[in-house]
Amino acid sequence: MTHEDTRLALPKGRMQAGVLELLNAAGVRVDLGERRYRPTVSVPGFSAKLLKPQNVVEMLHAGSRDLGFAGADWVAELDGSLVELLDTGLNPVRVVAAAPAALAEIGLRNPRPLTVASEYRRLTSRWIEGRRLDATLVRSYGATEVFPPEDADVIVDNTATGATLEANGLEVVDELMTSSTRLYANPRALETPPHRDRIADLVLVLESVLEARKRVMLEVNVDSGRLDELVAILPCMRRPTVSRLHEDGGYAIRVAVLRDALPTLIPLVKARGGTDLVVTAPGQIVA
Repeated sequence: MTHEDTRLALPKGRMQAGVLELLNAAGVRVDLGERRYRPTVSVPGFSAKLLKPQNVVEMLHAGSRDLGFAGADWVAELDGSLVELLDTGLNPVRVVAAAPAALAEIGLRNPRPLTVASEYRRLTSRWIEGRRLDATLVRSYGATEVFPPEDADVIVDNTATGATLEANGLEVVDELMTSSTRLYANPRALETPPHRDRIADLVLVLESVLEARKRVMLEVNVDSGRLDELVAILPCMRRPTVSRLHEDGGYAIRVAVLRDALPTLIPLVKARGGTDLVVTAPGQIVA
């Protein structure tokens, strides 16, 4: 580590595996080694440190970290003046208000003051004010879902599937925001050429992996007489790659298409004369 290193914050906990997998797919190897809190990064010019997601936001805001992965919910909660560079789409959650069924049915129109439990003090306070609720906020420190009904009427918490809420007899009554793991930078780091250039390069290779995860390479052969007919239905990024087959045996087409389009696209390709279809998964795509 040198004074010129771009200081990267990596999240501990449930976010860690997905972030490390994304970096590895982009060719950025992170070696946790024995000193697990200060891993080494294979790309020159970067030093890294493992922090809790909330601390990632705080250290980015303070300027002791230049770049880091954190949840959008904690950036909003801690009101960090950060620049969002990339939404990885990893760890998608909703920050919701939830209550026992009896209270959920009347839509929080409770004749007495409410008690709301949450780890999100700022987000919850704004929600209470915005909904004009007569409510007192109680700070929770994890396991917020167990507070109702004895210790709180309502909770504000994040949920991925809603299963934990349901298991505790809670129903969603409002949604405050959606969140995912994103890459943020301290604004000052983007004003310094060495840091700005390294950060831009890292974002480029990470974007190439995220784009590749959404797409597949479709290769298909077609007779000369049906080439234009087939090309017309291919939803390619720009234009398909078309090359002649040996001994004028038609054409080979290669195109990157959205993975989700395959169930409807493959039958259309077959109907328009496509043969010998091959689908492969690219590792990275740079447009």
